[in-house]
Formats: sequence, C-alpha cells, structure tokens
Amino acid sequence: MPNEILDKTPKPEENGFKKAVSAPENIVRTIGSGNPVHPVKSWTPLASADALARQTSNGVKKAGEYWHMLGPGLTTGAADDDPSGIATYSQTGARWGFSLLWLAAFSFPLMAVVQEMCARIGLVTGRGLAGNIKRNYSKKVLYTVTALLFFANTFNIGADLGAMSKAAQLLWPNFSFTVLIFFFTILSLTLQIFTGYKDYAKYLKWLALVLASYVLTAFFVHIKASDVLKFAFLPHLDFSKDQIFLICGILGTTISPYLFFWQTSQEVEEEILAGKTSIQKRQGVTDLEIKDMRVDIWSGMFFSNLAMFFIILVCAATLFNAGITNISTAAEAAAALRPLAGQYAFLLFAVGIIGVGLLGVPVLAGSASYALSESFGWKQGLYRKFKQAQAFYGVIILSMVLGLVLNFVGLDPIKALIYSAVLNGIVAPVILVLIVHMGDNKKIMGNRTNSAIISAVGWLTTIVMIVVGVATIAALLIG
Repeated sequence: MPNEILDKTPKPEENGFKKAVSAPENIVRTIGSGNPVHPVKSWTPLASADALARQTSNGVKKAGEYWHMLGPGLTTGAADDDPSGIATYSQTGARWGFSLLWLAAFSFPLMAVVQEMCARIGLVTGRGLAGNIKRNYSKKVLYTVTALLFFANTFNIGADLGAMSKAAQLLWPNFSFTVLIFFFTILSLTLQIFTGYKDYAKYLKWLALVLASYVLTAFFVHIKASDVLKFAFLPHLDFSKDQIFLICGILGTTISPYLFFWQTSQEVEEEILAGKTSIQKRQGVTDLEIKDMRVDIWSGMFFSNLAMFFIILVCAATLFNAGITNISTAAEAAAALRPLAGQYAFLLFAVGIIGVGLLGVPVLAGSASYALSESFGWKQGLYRKFKQAQAFYGVIILSMVLGLVLNFVGLDPIKALIYSAVLNGIVAPVILVLIVHMGDNKKIMGNRTNSAIISAVGWLTTIVMIVVGVATIAALLIG
C-alpha cells in the first residue's frame, strides 16, 4: 500500500515543483512498527523561489535606476543645508522650540518649484541662469544680480569654512583653528580645480547622503509625538522682531540665490557630459528628460527639507527644553547635544557639519563663478581644465580666499552665519522675479513654459520672499 501511494505522487515537472533534498533510492528507513517505507523526498515551490528572486532583482534594479536618475537636484538640495543653514535651523529650534517647525513643510514646495524652473531654463536654452539674464535683460540688471550673488556667496563661504573648522575641533581638539580652516580651503579648491566633472559630480552626489546623519540624530533624542504633530504643519507666529529676522534667515538659506545659478549650470554641465558640447545641440528637451529632472529636483528638495525638519526638531527637543536658547555656531549646537542627547548624537551632528560644508562651499564658489563668467563671456565649466578656463577658476579661488580672510578679521560667527542667510533672503526676490518671468516667456522657453500651477507657485514664492525681506529691513530700521 505505501508503495502504491508513493508511486502516485506527482512528478516535479507536473506541478511546477523543484526537488530541494533527495535521498538515494536504495535507502530504506523504518517508522513505528518497523515497516519498511521508501525515503520521503522534500519539494519546494519553484514558482515561489523564482518570484522572490525576480522581486529582489526588480527592487534592486529600480533602486539603481532611481539613484542613477538623481544628480544636480540631489546635490543642490543637499548643498542647501550648508553649515550656515544648519546654524540657522539650530538657532530656530533652540530659540523657538517646535513653534517654527512648520516652515520645513511650508518651504518644501516653494523651493522645489523654483529649482524646477531653474532646471527647465537650463535644459531648454542650453545656457546657465546668468547667460539667460544677459540675453534677455539689461546689463544693469545682470551686473547688479551677479554682484549681489558674489558678495552674498563670499560672506557665506567664510561663515561655512569657520563652522567646519569649529566642528572639526570638537572631534580633533589638538588641531588649531588656523590649520583646519586652511586645510578645508585647500581641500575644496583642489577638488574643484583638479577633479574632472564626471568624478566630481559623483563625489558631490555621494556626499549628499551625509544629510542622513541629522535624521539619525533624532533616534538618540526623546521627542514627544504630540509636539511634532502640533507644530509640523500649522503656522505659529508672534510677529516679533527676532522671529521675523529668523524666518527671513530660514527662507534665505532654503530658497537661496546661489542654488538658482548652480542648478541651471549643472543641468548644462550634465548635457555637456552627455556629448552636447554646443548650444545648438543643448537647446530643446524631451518629455523623458523633463520627467527625470522633476524626479531629481523634488527628491533632492525633499531630502533637504527633511534634514531641516530634523535639525529643528532635535534642537527644540534638547536645547530649547534645557533652556539653551542662544547658539553661536553650528558647532556649538553639536557640543551642546553631547550632555543632553549623548555621544552618538553629538558625533552625527558634528560629522554632518563637516560633510555638508565640503558639499556646500564648492557650490557657493562655483555658482558665483558661473554667474560672473557668463556675464563677462568667459569660458566656464567644471568640465574644463584650469588652463582652458582660468578666469572661471580664478573667481572660485578669489571667493574662497576672501571667505578664508573673513575668519581673521574679528567676524562674529553667529552674525556671519545668520546674516548671510538673511542677506540671501533679501537678494532672492530680485532673482526670483527674473526666473519666473523667463519661465513664463515663450520667446525663451518655446512650448516648455511654466504651467499655470508652476507659475502661480513661483509668483507666490516671490511675494512671500519680498514680504519677509521688507519686514526684516523694516524691523532692523525700527529696532
């Protein structure tokens, strides 16, 4: 009887089963009463194993495709959270607790729409932002914009270099501030000048992941969910001078002029890397390129604002609750976290400052150089060697050196960081008007003009930045 039953067992090929373990046919074992039975063979569903393998393979493939799609948008978003931004967000959480946490969600669509407009301008025209301003507006407008950008960026570079050096001293106390700031300056210049754009873009892309350190920091801090839900999306304002000043700084360091120029120029650099070396070849864009650009932009801006959200959150839950309401530098915020949130939170915060500084400083110097080079018709581009674009690299060197010098003229760290963010907030509306106007102009954009929604959000962003900028100036004059 057992033999008859076993003989009727379905074959593997009849039901899509695969033999997992087999025993030699001549082996006989006894069960219970000692009656001999044939060996039992084990089977596993072939379909299930193959399905799991396919799902894993598809998941890895999709993740790889997504990562490959990310580029200028990711690095631009990460560069937005430079040490100046970290200091501003840290001061926001320390000074106001959770009450301004909603600004992360509020500013996300605004900055994403602006960066998308900048990217589209670069893709459609094959030129950087300054190049387009030069072609479509007066020289007075062009020179005013580029001068403001260079001044704001140089100020910001100085503040960032100082913040990076202070953060490094927390990790390596034996190194002097002077040695560290010269080290970071030389390292940044070396990478920008002597690294090819293809490799340099990869370096910036991977470096953007350092923003995850601020998300991880939250896991070492006790945070009440009720506080997060209460303040994450609903505005809480008291319209005091200090709060207006800080909001201008937050928006200025989030919707920053240097990001506009960098985003547009990097889209052009990517086109050149793909073999489109002439303006004629770069002009025009496909639907697929627009789609990929949007994924890149919105992913990068989301990542940027997620980091902003967690920096404010962590500082509110620790520093504000401990009565530490005045932060001089981003490094001071990191140091203050050590006794409150532990060694791991401190390390993540400090390493994050250095990492985003290595990403943000080149973007600041590079965006100013792109703007000036296009304004005066100089050869530009990180894909070029130093001998091919000496003026372009000369501007980068000049802005870095001036930023370095600012740290030895008695510049107060907190004022440098916060005021650079506020300065960006005042300069941004001027450039935003030009960006939205160009994006709406069919003569410039052809059939790739802004949609009604994009245009509306663009003008809304401009109005918000103008109102906040005017309010800040008024608060400074009255106060």
